[in-house]
Amino acid sequence: MNLFSDIRDLVVDTLAQMQVAGDLPEGLDFANVTVEPPRDPAHGDMATNAAMVLAKPAGLKPRDIAEALAARLGGDARITSAEVAGPGFLNLRLDAGVWQGVLRAVLAEGANFGRSTLGAGKRVNVEYVSANPTGPLHVGHTRGAVFGDALASLLDFVGYDVTREYYINDGGAQVDTLARSVYERYREACGLEPEIAEGLYPGDYLVPVGAALKEKYGETLLDKGEGEWLEELRDFATDAMMDLIRTDLKALGVEMDVFFSEKSLYGTGRIEAAIDSLRDKGLIYRGVLEPPKGKMPEDWEPREQTLFRSTAHGDDVDRPIMKSDGGWTYFAPDIAYHYDKISRGFDALIDVFGADHGGYVKRMKAAVSALSDGKVPLDIKLTQLVKLWKNGEPFKMSKRAGNFVTLRDVVDQVGADVTRFHMLTRKNDAPLDFDFDKVMEQSKDNPVFYVQYAHARVCSVLRKAAEAGIETGDGTLGTADLARLGHEAEMTVIRKLAEWPRLVDTAGRANEPHRVAFYLYELASEFHSLWNRGNDEPALRFLQEDDPATSQSKLALVRSVAVVISAGLGILGVTPAEEMR
Repeated sequence: MNLFSDIRDLVVDTLAQMQVAGDLPEGLDFANVTVEPPRDPAHGDMATNAAMVLAKPAGLKPRDIAEALAARLGGDARITSAEVAGPGFLNLRLDAGVWQGVLRAVLAEGANFGRSTLGAGKRVNVEYVSANPTGPLHVGHTRGAVFGDALASLLDFVGYDVTREYYINDGGAQVDTLARSVYERYREACGLEPEIAEGLYPGDYLVPVGAALKEKYGETLLDKGEGEWLEELRDFATDAMMDLIRTDLKALGVEMDVFFSEKSLYGTGRIEAAIDSLRDKGLIYRGVLEPPKGKMPEDWEPREQTLFRSTAHGDDVDRPIMKSDGGWTYFAPDIAYHYDKISRGFDALIDVFGADHGGYVKRMKAAVSALSDGKVPLDIKLTQLVKLWKNGEPFKMSKRAGNFVTLRDVVDQVGADVTRFHMLTRKNDAPLDFDFDKVMEQSKDNPVFYVQYAHARVCSVLRKAAEAGIETGDGTLGTADLARLGHEAEMTVIRKLAEWPRLVDTAGRANEPHRVAFYLYELASEFHSLWNRGNDEPALRFLQEDDPATSQSKLALVRSVAVVISAGLGILGVTPAEEMR
């Protein structure tokens, strides 16, 4: 049930009737007609912009359309009043039975309340984290992991067939550096002093990898040159790091469907096939790029290169795909990787990148557009930096990692649930402060606690009701006399519950899971407000002594709050609390 969608359908159907009656001209586009909560709740339950968006194409005054629309809507049993406001907005008030229907729908549909067919089963690939396999995940990866995972869950909730994917960057020079770093830890395990030269990875996390090498090879690698051990150690170390990364992701509650190796693209003809696809479309050529704008690099010189004509698909400049030594640029395997995704039959692609990859957005979108002939959209979401605080001061170092705070540092201190929720309390492209002290505060200012506390309070009420012998099953509560709910504070909570399907739909269309976290905080706030008013107004208390019928009507509202909070937290990957410690 999506009440806002239902009322919008009513508005659109009524507009169509007005066309048939000659009150509106034929051929109008109703796509931009909306039904939304009014900015001021005092103005009504819902508002539509229909008259405002149709006035110009219809050649009529907005108020004239609004008044005619209001007259017709007033005849529907769901509408108790339709009032024209300002230049032509239309405010609607709904019958009490409509709001009662919202609670019955929540209790009947349970965790599925708010699910939709927006995605219509379309296959979408969400690639996120994709950190270099050279060490443990840091706090920046944590934000990308949480955002990507919540986005994947959101898209699943609105009807998409979602694949969660991690791209292992194991084909570049960084894995050679990893192998050399591990070799020094291997030497250390053999009793020698490690030589951690500049450019190698200094973190203690490689110590057990060196020890594992010692256990496997003994001291046989000590007398061999780099050319004899580099490839073997590269694979060994990469596998060890990916095991570490998988373990860290699991601690955060993230599990991938696919781990795709960049190395699998090399020597298999897959990069060549992707470039040939672009070449067949006339998008690969030999040419000389214009000098870079701004300050000229000292080593820049004009030279002929093999280029991808990315400007034909919205990029600012064409991009090199081959280096002067004949090797591929970093961009070439990325093209091949996305060509593979397209070949797997995905209807849409989403990449979650760190903010430092902002310059990569246009070229990657151009490549996907070219490879798919514009048929497969690519949305790239950038996650901004996370600033860590503790005891009022910046929190920066991790001895285990060497020079950064790891994902496990964060999860071990505050838990996965707190980490995940707080990472979604800001839009992905806005900087985020993560204060270890504040995220554990038990106050309204801590959204994690506030939402969890609301759910725990509901569980407490339901336990007390059961102890009092009141039936609290969803089926029973769904048949309660909901007409007993009429106080404005109760109606405010019901209206907020009715917004859930609309909120999920909006968030799913925009690929913005943070909207779910914002909504849950607002719902929790309305619920806590109702709870607190019950302290002063006995009629608002959820359990009415010697009045089980009224108690059940109020419990239907309370239980509905828990159902929606639980569903929302499920999208965020957070476990609902049944009691607070």
